[in-house]
Amino acid sequence: MKQIGVAVAGTGFIGPVHVEALKRVGVTVTGILGSSAAKSQAAAEVLGLPVGYASYEALLDDEAVDAVHLAVPNRLHYNMAQRALVRGKHVMCEKPLAMNAHESAQLVMLAAESGLQAGVCYNVRFYPLNLEVRNMVRGGALGEVYSIAGSYVQDWLLYETDYNWRVLADQGGAPRAVADIGTHWIDLVCTIAGLEVEAVFADLKTVHPVRQRPRGEVETFTGKLDAASKTEPVAIETEDCGAVLFRFAGGARGTLWVSQTTAGRKNCLRYEIAGAERALACSASLCWLSWWAQRGLSRHVQGLLPRLLPVRRRPGAPGHVSYLRGRAPRDRALRGDPEKPPRGAVGGVIGAGLANQPGARAWGEGNACPRLLSCLRVVNKGGVQ
Repeated sequence: MKQIGVAVAGTGFIGPVHVEALKRVGVTVTGILGSSAAKSQAAAEVLGLPVGYASYEALLDDEAVDAVHLAVPNRLHYNMAQRALVRGKHVMCEKPLAMNAHESAQLVMLAAESGLQAGVCYNVRFYPLNLEVRNMVRGGALGEVYSIAGSYVQDWLLYETDYNWRVLADQGGAPRAVADIGTHWIDLVCTIAGLEVEAVFADLKTVHPVRQRPRGEVETFTGKLDAASKTEPVAIETEDCGAVLFRFAGGARGTLWVSQTTAGRKNCLRYEIAGAERALACSASLCWLSWWAQRGLSRHVQGLLPRLLPVRRRPGAPGHVSYLRGRAPRDRALRGDPEKPPRGAVGGVIGAGLANQPGARAWGEGNACPRLLSCLRVVNKGGVQ
C-alpha cells in the first residue's frame, strides 16, 4: 500500500499542530510552507521535517506530495485549495472552507469533478466522548430531540490591545467569532443530532470597534502585546461575541452564545441536548465531562476515560483517530488547564478526508457553514433568514 506524503502550508499556531498530529498517526510529512522561505526553513528545522518549501508552487511541484493540509489565513483558502486540486493533490483545509458561500460552492464542485479527497478540519466531532454521544442520540436514547443549547467562549481577544489577523474582515471574513469557533459548535451539534439548520436569527456585537494593531502580526491565541510594542489604531467590523437562534428541520430549536471576550475562559465549549425521554449535557471545560438524566431517575456522569467507553470509541480503535493516542497530550489535558486544547487535539480529524474515514466532513457537507454564515450577516441587521 502506497504511503501518502502530506505537505503542510502554514507555520503559525495550527500548522505545527497538523504536523504533530500527522506524525502521531504515522503519516509521512514531506515538508512545510511558511509566509517566506526563511520561515519555511526555520519551521522545518524546529519540527524535524526534510523540506522548508520556498514557495507554494515548489510545494505543488514536489512529486512526493500526494496531499496538502492548508493551515493558512482564511483569505488564502480558496486560491490554494483550487490550485492543489488542479495539480492533482488531495486537500485538507482548515475552516472556514472559503471566505463566502460562493467560493466554497465552487470548491465543492471542483473537488467533486476531480475525484480527489477533500475535507474540512472540524476536529471536535471526533473526540471520543462526542462520538459516543452521537451514538446515543442517533440511537434514540434521548427520544425525539426538542432543543439544543450551548456556548463556545474564549478570552484571548478580551482587551482592545489583543490583536490578530483574524479580527480583520478582509483577512478572515466578515463573521469572526461565529466563523472561527461558533462553526465548530454548529458542526458538532448538527453531527451529533443529525439535524440541519433551516432558519437562523442573530444578534452580534463588536465589543472593541477599534483595536491597537502592533507593527507586526501576533500569533493566534496569544493576542498579547509587549508593553513596549508600537501600535496603531485599526477599525474593527467583525464581531467579538453574539447570540444565534436556530430552527432545525423537523421542528427542534437551538441557541448558541459565542464569545472571544469572556474573561478566564480559554477554550470552553458546552452543549445540552433535550429530548422527549432524556437530556444530555457535555462540557469541554471539565475535560469533556458528560451528564445525562431522565426525570424521576438518577443522573449519570461520565468523564473522558477510555476504559469507560465502548471498544469502538476507544483511542486506537479502527476508524477513529484520537488525541489520546499519545500520552503527552492526554497528561496535559488531565493535569493542566482543562479548557486548553492539547497540541495534538486536532488529530481527531487530521487525515480523515484523505483516508475516506466514515463521518469525515467532506466539502459538500462543509459548504453548509459558509452558507449559514452568509445568512447570519443578513439577519444580524434584522429579520429571520
